[in-house]
Amino acid sequence: MSQNPSHPIDERSVRDIRGVLIQVADARLILPNATIAEVLSYAPPEPFGNAPEWLLGRIRWHGWQVPLVAFSQLAGISRDTPGLGSKVVVLKALGGNPRAPYFAILTQGFPRLVTVADSGIALDDDQEALPDAVQARVVHNDDIALLPDLYSLESRIVDAIAEAA
Repeated sequence: MSQNPSHPIDERSVRDIRGVLIQVADARLILPNATIAEVLSYAPPEPFGNAPEWLLGRIRWHGWQVPLVAFSQLAGISRDTPGLGSKVVVLKALGGNPRAPYFAILTQGFPRLVTVADSGIALDDDQEALPDAVQARVVHNDDIALLPDLYSLESRIVDAIAEAA
C-alpha cells in the first residue's frame, strides 16, 4: 500500500472498529456495528405457537418475518420485559441461512455507537460460567459487556422455531 505523505495513515485507526453497546435486562452487549441492520421502536410481535419464553415472536420488517429474542432470558441473566423506551435491534444473521437472514433482539433503550480500540477493550478476568450464547465477558473502557456468540444464538433461534412449528 502506498502512502501519500500529505494524508498519513494512522495505524491505530485502521485497527479500531465501530461497535454498538446494547442494553438488555441486567446486562450490556457489545457488537460490531456492521452486524446491525436497523433499530426500531418496540411493537408487540406476532407470537410463535409453542416457543420458549425467550423467543418473543416475530416482527415484520422489510418483507421479512424476523424472530424477536429476549436475549437476557435466553442467556439466563434476567427476564426481559418490554416497556416504555424499549427498542428492537435487527441484526444480520451470519450463519448463511437464506430463509433466515435476520433476527432481532429486544433492548432497553437506544443502542450507543462506540469506537472499539485495541487499547480500550480486553477480556475480563472472569470468564467462568459465561451465560448461554455468550462468547466472552469483556471490559470496554472500564465497563463490563458481554460479547454474544452470534452463531450459537442463530442456531438456538432456528432450532426453537423448528420445534415451535
